[in-house]
Amino acid sequence: MPRLSVRRTLKPLRRSVWIICVLLGLSTVHTHAKDVLTVPQQLSLSPNMYTQQLSISWLGGAATTFDLIILRTELNETVFYETVSVTVNQVSGQHQWNWTSVEPLECTSLSIKVRSRDGQTTSEWSNTEILQGNDLPSNDKFQMYPQDRIVPVGANTTFCCIVGEGKPFNRIRYGTTIMNTTRLSRRSYATTVVNQKLSGRTGTNVVCGGDLVSELTGAVVFVGYPPLPTDFVCETHDLNTAVCYWSEGRDTNLYGKRGTRYSVNNSPQQKQRECRVPRWEGNWTLVAVNSLGQYSLTDSAELMHRVRPVAPADLNVVAHAWNATVLWQWKYHSYSSLALVCRVKLTSHGSNTNYTYSSVGLQSAVLSDLYPDEVYSVQVRCSAQQHFWKWGNWSEKISFHTGTDVPDAPDVWLWMNRDNTGQIIWKPLTQKQSHGQITGYEVTLWNVGEKINFTEILQMDTSVTINLTQIATIGSDDKVIATVIAKNADGESQPASVVIPLRLADVEPLAVSRAIYTDRGFTLFWQSDANATCGYVVEWHDASCTRDCPLEWTKVAAGNTNVSVESATFQPGVRYNFSLYSCSSEAPELLQRWQGYMQELVPSSSVPLSTTQQRSNILLTWGEIPMISRRGFLLGYNIYISNGSQLTLLANLSGSRSYTVKGLSEGSYKFTVKAYTSAGEDTGATASITLEPYTDWLILEILASLGVTTVFLAIVTFIGYKKREWVKTAFYPDIPEPKLPGDWSRTQGLLDVKPSPHSMVHIVEKPEWDSSKEVLVVIPEEDEDEEGQGMGDEPADTDEPTSLRYYNQVVDERPIRPRFPDSSASSTSSLDSARTDVTYTGIQTSGSSLVFQLDPQSSCEGQQPQTLLSVSSGAGGGGYRPQMQPRVPSDDMGLASPEPFLEPQAATAGGYKPQNSWHLDSPVEAGESGGQAPSLGSPISVASTQFLLPDGEEQAEEKRQLSSAAATWFTNLLSSTKP
Repeated sequence: MPRLSVRRTLKPLRRSVWIICVLLGLSTVHTHAKDVLTVPQQLSLSPNMYTQQLSISWLGGAATTFDLIILRTELNETVFYETVSVTVNQVSGQHQWNWTSVEPLECTSLSIKVRSRDGQTTSEWSNTEILQGNDLPSNDKFQMYPQDRIVPVGANTTFCCIVGEGKPFNRIRYGTTIMNTTRLSRRSYATTVVNQKLSGRTGTNVVCGGDLVSELTGAVVFVGYPPLPTDFVCETHDLNTAVCYWSEGRDTNLYGKRGTRYSVNNSPQQKQRECRVPRWEGNWTLVAVNSLGQYSLTDSAELMHRVRPVAPADLNVVAHAWNATVLWQWKYHSYSSLALVCRVKLTSHGSNTNYTYSSVGLQSAVLSDLYPDEVYSVQVRCSAQQHFWKWGNWSEKISFHTGTDVPDAPDVWLWMNRDNTGQIIWKPLTQKQSHGQITGYEVTLWNVGEKINFTEILQMDTSVTINLTQIATIGSDDKVIATVIAKNADGESQPASVVIPLRLADVEPLAVSRAIYTDRGFTLFWQSDANATCGYVVEWHDASCTRDCPLEWTKVAAGNTNVSVESATFQPGVRYNFSLYSCSSEAPELLQRWQGYMQELVPSSSVPLSTTQQRSNILLTWGEIPMISRRGFLLGYNIYISNGSQLTLLANLSGSRSYTVKGLSEGSYKFTVKAYTSAGEDTGATASITLEPYTDWLILEILASLGVTTVFLAIVTFIGYKKREWVKTAFYPDIPEPKLPGDWSRTQGLLDVKPSPHSMVHIVEKPEWDSSKEVLVVIPEEDEDEEGQGMGDEPADTDEPTSLRYYNQVVDERPIRPRFPDSSASSTSSLDSARTDVTYTGIQTSGSSLVFQLDPQSSCEGQQPQTLLSVSSGAGGGGYRPQMQPRVPSDDMGLASPEPFLEPQAATAGGYKPQNSWHLDSPVEAGESGGQAPSLGSPISVASTQFLLPDGEEQAEEKRQLSSAAATWFTNLLSSTKP
């Protein structure tokens, strides 16, 4: 523990000793430095505001290095602090150092101090020298620096804005860009623009402002390039002085007073890019200077190697029909001994032709191969013939007009129609061909052998219509020659001729080839023809024309077998016919034909479309598109079916103009047919049709069914006819006619009974009795014919009740035994009645065999109604016989025996028997009535109130007869008479 206390005491003592030693050492060194380094004196500042350079100078000491510090005075911010080496001026004894500020020196006040340095030893700082800025509180205006600065492209420039005292700062804007700013002092703000781009012609605006519009200031900066001229060269025009030329090269983007200034050999230039030197020196230097720098170029040459003549002056022309002479003068007399080469440019209708001439002191040139009556213009320029340098400038243009001459021969051709008519056609002469104003044409038709000709004088027409029939009267030869002559004021042209054939040869039509259009026109090729002694003629016209067509043609020299046909009249979508003819002393002969389009288009019209129903199919047919509307070679047709707004392709046809759409169901359909060329489809022709049921097929089915039925009936009829005996026995057995006993010699009339619409029978009793009536007399309501048929038009069945009035004939005085016990009163009353009226009301029509026919029209054809009479007789011969008026059957009824038919029961049983022998007239009526007796109802006796119904045996017999009624129609069909 004691040791630790001792050590703690000694350590602070050691530290104190070291500190004292260090301080003593520093004090010694400092005392020595003060003795060696002196403080800089008389510090002075010299600013250059445009270059932003500050020149700092001072006096003092022999030191060569100094510490220099520059501070912003107000904010005491260090701008620059470095040790610099500065040598002393031996004359003035001053030290001077230049510092370039980033910010303009006007932006804020700067404080500068300097001290001497020798290694690590420095002197005291000099007195502070302040460079006063413009951000003084006394200046209350807004300010912007620098003003109107010119800087190179890519430079960095710092701008500062000084605001008024007590006014807020808003922003600095460079062009349209708002810049970031740095505060330099209480009232000064700065911003730096880096890598500056080219400014506009009037520079770029830098604007500073506060919150108000009036608090606004700014500056303009011009960003450009230093000069860089090119192509500096000097030449002579007058063989004495020099003229130098150059190009400005890259645009400096600086104009006006900031633009580039040039000088040649220290002589200021008179014109931009040109400078005249009073005498030829052989060496020249060009210097170009602007605010951003300067550039220089040099050139050297001998005098005769740089001769460039001036433009000829005072041009004059002496013109003739086919040539002209051009004359000119020179500005300098020295050219009279100079060997010159001159070029003359002749212009006509926009076409230029150059002529070259050479001579010493050349001053004229002769122009040949001109056209008469033509307007030309001419220019001349020259150069030195030896040591050619450059062509001189062109002279002014001068125009002249050549004289006139006789015209050229016209180009004549022939167009023949198929009806022995045609046209002699020639092309109008051009300005170069007419050689003057054309006054008319002369057309002559002549025959060489017979020397007969006809002449026609025309004014300005270019065709003559001819008729082969009339021309044939000129001579007997097969050809006539037509000649055409053009006329003007100087005379007539040479005649142009064409041979007219008097008979059109009947030759087979030539195959037509396809002509393809290219950028050179329609290129046509053909085989050489030996008869084409004077070449070939290719003619073309619109294919839609057939008579007196407007033709174009071109003539091809003999030996050539191809030509490219081009014309300004070719139009897209028009088909042209091309024909090749051989040219010889005979009439032109057709060799080959082509067709082609300059450009194919879609057809301009659609096909005429029609539809026809064929059973369940639809036939589409359409016609051709007219030639003028095709506008291309038709490649085929597309057939579509319309499904609402969408078209579905059904078929594509290349040649046919009909198409059948098969297997369609009933309904409405819409079809569209579109013709197409290589350019595409036309708009299409649309037709609608409603598919109806196929009535013809239905009629055929009906006719077929009727035919089958007829054949079947014929077969059945034939078989029935062969087996008629069996059919007759099986389906229609013989029925014996009834034979009635007694005296029936007196013919009794038939009861005229009409069916009543009611089903009740009313017995009307009247006490009166006419004793004069011995027999039952039938009072008919209407007459009947001889066959028992009603003669009236009204049907037998009427709605009015029918009354049968008759008188009873008393045969036996004994009372009638009633069939039923409760009918005695009615029977007795019938005997006491002298006259009884029986009214049938509502009785349904029955099929019983009565003494009258209910409805003659309802009986089967060929079958006469039978009359079956009931007979009651007894052993004693006494009894009641009501309504016993027999009717003798006629011959046409077909009865087998004239004997009356006697009922079996009436022969065996005595007493009263009601008339119950009821038989069916025909099985047809029975069948129609459903097996019920087709009678007016069961008749009753005048002494009975009940219906007299058949007995069991008779009912069974009736049923047997009904069973055979179904075949009665077949019996009637086989036989027209009953058995």
